Amino acid sequence: MTIRSRVTALATVAVLVVLLVAGFAIVRAHERLLVETVDERLEQAAAGHVSRVGGGGEQADVLPPADDDSVAQLVRDGRVVDAAPAALAEPIADAPPDGADQITRGLADVLPGEGAYRVLSVDLGEGLVLHLGATLDDVQDSTGALRQALVVSVPLIAAVLGALIWWFVGRALRPVEAIRAQVGAIGGHDLHRRVPVPATDDEVGRLARTMNGMLDRLEGSAEQQRRFVADASHELRSPLTRMRSELEVDLAHPATADPATTHRSTLEEVIGLQHLVDDLLTLARHDAGGRAAAPHDDVDLDDLVMAAVRRIRAGGRATVDTTAVGPARVVGDASQLARVVTNLLDNAVRHAEGTVAVELRARPDGSAELAIADDGPGIPAGDRERVFEPFTRLDEARTAGAGGVGLGLAIVRDIVRAHGGTITVADARERGARLVVTLPGTR
Repeated sequence: MTIRSRVTALATVAVLVVLLVAGFAIVRAHERLLVETVDERLEQAAAGHVSRVGGGGEQADVLPPADDDSVAQLVRDGRVVDAAPAALAEPIADAPPDGADQITRGLADVLPGEGAYRVLSVDLGEGLVLHLGATLDDVQDSTGALRQALVVSVPLIAAVLGALIWWFVGRALRPVEAIRAQVGAIGGHDLHRRVPVPATDDEVGRLARTMNGMLDRLEGSAEQQRRFVADASHELRSPLTRMRSELEVDLAHPATADPATTHRSTLEEVIGLQHLVDDLLTLARHDAGGRAAAPHDDVDLDDLVMAAVRRIRAGGRATVDTTAVGPARVVGDASQLARVVTNLLDNAVRHAEGTVAVELRARPDGSAELAIADDGPGIPAGDRERVFEPFTRLDEARTAGAGGVGLGLAIVRDIVRAHGGTITVADARERGARLVVTLPGTR
């Protein structure tokens, strides 16, 4: 069953149950009200008989004629002394009860009507008892008519309400059906499409906006994936093309070929391809949720920084200033954090004109702040977020000798986030670029 059918069925059943209970209560209340009216009429008649009989005289044991729908009887010491109608030769009730009673005994053969009678008995004293009765035919007829009306009207009302509920639920779910149809029509190449958003600010409207937000994220993720695949293909194709060209030239002109040079060049390209594949695998694991395990080791970040600096200095690629490096301990994975420091230093050295400055300090809140700056061309304000995306290289870095494929900072961002830290591009103090990493300290 659809939601529309289930809601309609449940609501209709609930309405029907409520109407049945209410109808039963109405019938009982109606019957009780009519019986109370009969009792009041009997009490009024009894008061008149008591006043007349209590006066004594010759009329003490005589009753006036009874109406067609009522009876009266005087009984002395168990013997009927007068009755209206006269056919009531036997007492119609026993000793007087506390109030009016409903009886049928001995009345069906001598009294008009097919139903029960309501009888009120009054003790007049000296062994004399007055019995007054009124037929309940009108009460039963009225109650039966009401019951019959409810038997017809309750199912009809429930059916009408069920039809209205079906219509209203269908109208309320119409935007949901439109959303479902639109989502069903969206394929992998139609992620730019969005579901219709109703004007109301209800659950359906919020659902539509949430769906559109999800589609925005899916479109962005798909676009990022396409760009990633295109960039990765380009970066893989370029060294393969160069190696193929060198090998084809050597094969075409063996007399002038220099195998040693070709071997060295090919080896360098293979090493570069290996590093690229390693970086791609690292990013793929991060994107798939396979980040490093929750960091738990205490790591001396200053030791990792100085080890990376010694490697840079040994290569003689740039001057590294470490006068602002102080002790700092963080919680994390030492190998992952070492890669963060290495990638940041390699990036700074690649763009520096001559000097790289490294700063490390423990902040008052216990966290550690690592800042690495270079004196190169810097990073424009509009590109400070884009540099952390895979395969992003600014125009100044797109030279054959600059090296790098634009994966280092993307890997750094993933590792830092996995450790609960942040990385930002800050304003340089003089010129160049300054990247600042903040990591949680030890507890």
